[in-house]
Amino acid sequence: MSLTKAIIEVDPRDIDGSRGLNAQITVQFNPTEYTLNKSAQIAEIAIPGIDSPILQFVRGQNEKLTLDLFFDTTADGMGDDATDVRKQTAPIYQLVKIQSKSHALPRITFTWGPSLSFRAIVESVQQRFTLFSPSGTPLRATLSVTFREYKTIEEQISELNLQTADHTTTYVVRSGDTLSKIAGEMYSDVSQWRAIADQNPGVDPRQPEPGTTLVIPPIANLGTSVVAS
Repeated sequence: MSLTKAIIEVDPRDIDGSRGLNAQITVQFNPTEYTLNKSAQIAEIAIPGIDSPILQFVRGQNEKLTLDLFFDTTADGMGDDATDVRKQTAPIYQLVKIQSKSHALPRITFTWGPSLSFRAIVESVQQRFTLFSPSGTPLRATLSVTFREYKTIEEQISELNLQTADHTTTYVVRSGDTLSKIAGEMYSDVSQWRAIADQNPGVDPRQPEPGTTLVIPPIANLGTSVVAS
C-alpha cells in the first residue's frame, strides 16, 4: 500500500503572488497524531431560590484541528552547504500572515487521505528548531499548527437545518417549578416567563400549583421581558 501524504490546499481566490503563497503544500512527514476540538459557549443565568443556575446555549465555537509537522533537511548534508529547513517550513508559516490581495488570512483545506478533510484558516504556527549546522543553519524543525474551522453563514444555516418552535404546546407543573424555570426549559430563555404568564392568567409565577397544565405559546410570539425573581 502506497503512503498517502497529507496536503494543504489554498483557496485559489486567496493566492497572492506577491507573498509567494503556494497553491498546494505537501507535508514532508505525516503527523503522528492530531487533535480535533469543538466547544460551545454557555451562559449561566442565576435565578434566586434555586440550587444551580440555568444553563443557556449562546453559540457554538469553531472546531479546531491541532497537530505537529516535522521537517528535516539533513539528508542534503550537515556542513556549511546544508539546506536551511526554513525553506520547507516557510510556505506553512506564510498561511498565518495577512495577504495583500484579500486583506485576510488565506482559506485552506487540510486533507489526509479519505478520512480527514478540514476547511479552515491557520490560527497559529509555532516553529521549533532542534538541530543546526556548525554555522548555525537550522536543519530540523517541528511546527505546531492550529487550524480553525472556516464556514460561511449560508453553509452553517444549511447544515443546521434549524427549525422554529412555532407550535403551541402544554406543560404540567412539577414541584419546585417557577415560570422562569419552565421558560428556561421550554425556550432556553428564562426571561420569557411573562409570555407563559400571559397565556395562563391566575397562575403564580413563583409558585405555580403542581399538576397544573400550562399553555406554552409559540416562540415566534414572544417578546422581551424581565426575569421573575
